[in-house]
Amino acid sequence: MAEDRLRTYRGKRDFERTREPSGRAAPGGGEEPRFVVQIHDARRMHFDFRLQVADVLRSWSVPKGPSTDPGDKRLAVPTEDHPLEYEDFEGVIPKGEYGGGTVIVWDRGTYEPLSHDRRGRPVDFAESLERGHATFRLHGAKLHGEYALTRFRDTVDGEEAWLLVRKGAARSDGHGTPDPRRARSVRTGRTLAQVAEGGGAR
Repeated sequence: MAEDRLRTYRGKRDFERTREPSGRAAPGGGEEPRFVVQIHDARRMHFDFRLQVADVLRSWSVPKGPSTDPGDKRLAVPTEDHPLEYEDFEGVIPKGEYGGGTVIVWDRGTYEPLSHDRRGRPVDFAESLERGHATFRLHGAKLHGEYALTRFRDTVDGEEAWLLVRKGAARSDGHGTPDPRRARSVRTGRTLAQVAEGGGAR
């Protein structure tokens, strides 16, 4: 199934030039599903929010990044599914390649699916995303607590728009959404500028 779901991802990239993972083999296994938030300094600075669903990372581009404040409704635009190995990707995508620019891993960890129907019965997480509303609890190095992704617009050309919202009360010890240019990687402690200077990927 991952082969088909990664067709769009692979079709947009020249793996002779980019060091992004091609998605060879990364079975999901029975462990808790993973999430990752990457900061991507491409044509426009944005955060990439990715949730493991089965054997791929479902992905959304979040221009302002996730927030710990329930009052913040963050626009989230779906992008193509990514391979599970992308959770570790940090480096420079060459200029001229799709998404050319610098990427750091801002946060990552596991999440608990919390989606349920009106009677409180659990709903399969992939199914809840197809229906357009999914709730989950993040256990990251920086992000913690319950969040929801809700689809609010389907456009005529097939593009979707979602909202990523923190549920409940804001945490007093939350990290919030940082200045992306000052933010540091949870993997290497490097900033975007430091990764750009070093080039390549780690």
